[in-house]
Amino acid sequence: MRLLLDTHIWIWSYLEPHKLSSEVAREISNPEHNRYLSAISIWEMINLLEKRRIHIDQDFGEWFNRSREDLDLHEIPLNWKIGHELRFTILQHSDPVDRFLVATAKVYDLTLVTADERLIGVPGLRVLENRC
Repeated sequence: MRLLLDTHIWIWSYLEPHKLSSEVAREISNPEHNRYLSAISIWEMINLLEKRRIHIDQDFGEWFNRSREDLDLHEIPLNWKIGHELRFTILQHSDPVDRFLVATAKVYDLTLVTADERLIGVPGLRVLENRC
């Protein structure tokens, strides 16, 4: 399975694994699956750190590199295909990060791992739901 981690799933996987359901934890840790992270999630985490909504006890660059290695994350770059898909990615809410993640999952044929109820029913999107 090819999994795109929603920003909160990425953060929880590394900082608060108790927030992951047993199914999501099992699928994320399965070595047969590929785990992907969008650059937009890095941007979102930096915003959360700057607003002091989350806290880490070390330099972000060091933390990111360790999480990338430990979770064996693959980079998903933003590109023109994703930009084009945004035109067709209309959500019921106005979160631009969610819109980018949905478009990314569709363009790269990935399963979005999320706990966000607003994304679970998006047409044409495969989701692995984190329900505890």
